[in-house]
Amino acid sequence: MIALLRLTGRRLVALPVMVLGVTLLVFVVMRFAPTDAATNALGESATDAAKALYRAQHGLNDPMLVQYWHFLTGLVHGDLGMTVPPSQKVSGLVATAFPLTMQLTFMGLILAVVLSLLLGVTAALYRDRWPDQVIRVVSIAGVATPSFWLAVLLIQQFALRWQWFPSGGYVNPADSFSGFLRSMALPAISLAVPVAASLTRVVRTAMVEELDRDYVRTAIGSGIPSVVVVGRNVLRNALITPITVLGLRVGYLIGGAIIIEVIFDLPGMGKLILNGVTSNDTALVQGVTLTVALAFVVVNILVDLLYLVVNPRIRTV
Repeated sequence: MIALLRLTGRRLVALPVMVLGVTLLVFVVMRFAPTDAATNALGESATDAAKALYRAQHGLNDPMLVQYWHFLTGLVHGDLGMTVPPSQKVSGLVATAFPLTMQLTFMGLILAVVLSLLLGVTAALYRDRWPDQVIRVVSIAGVATPSFWLAVLLIQQFALRWQWFPSGGYVNPADSFSGFLRSMALPAISLAVPVAASLTRVVRTAMVEELDRDYVRTAIGSGIPSVVVVGRNVLRNALITPITVLGLRVGYLIGGAIIIEVIFDLPGMGKLILNGVTSNDTALVQGVTLTVALAFVVVNILVDLLYLVVNPRIRTV
């Protein structure tokens, strides 16, 4: 128990450091954006005097370290700045859009994990036989398939041709849960397939290595059913490597969700960042980028803690 608490504390202590590093990186990068905040706020027709007054009032003439401090203090209070006119709080827009992005990411994650476990375990159990060969070809094809291209194909086939699912738009689950599932089905599949394909290869390799260990042959030879050995021991021990890879794939899922949202016209973070880029809204792009980056950091910390649940041996590290 002490080792478990020590390892958990070690991960949590690292969290503020990583968060601070992310905020610094995003802030510095956005300072080099080729846009003028005063011009965006006041318009092209504003006089030089009005622009200079705006910069002075909003601290844009301060040294970068002072601006970063003001940015951090505002961030602590939930202030991500204001968008270009018509002015709106960036934090309010992010609070509305971020849950949808996380819904899509979570659905894609669950679908990718389920598919990769089913295919990876099946391929390992039927190693070098026809199920393994078929799954290998399918997984390679899935890895080579870009999510945005798959999204277009799914829209053409299942939305426009067969009309099984809507081609875009979002249905709030509070209004209609079945409508919500139909509206999120194609985006989630588009997001999950490339991740599931890459994870399938990882699961298959980890399972094959674990199945070749002596304890597996000993357990099966002593009369324990192979289903029990595979389900209770082999699978659990083989999950460490796939979970490590999954933590890295979460960033792909979040970033891919932003692109998929634009294709399916979902009012998530993708639409926000597209609006920010097209309108040269530095504050909006900065707020969306920072939120997505922080979400990636937090999710990877949670994945690290998940190791403790999957494999108790790590608790002694």
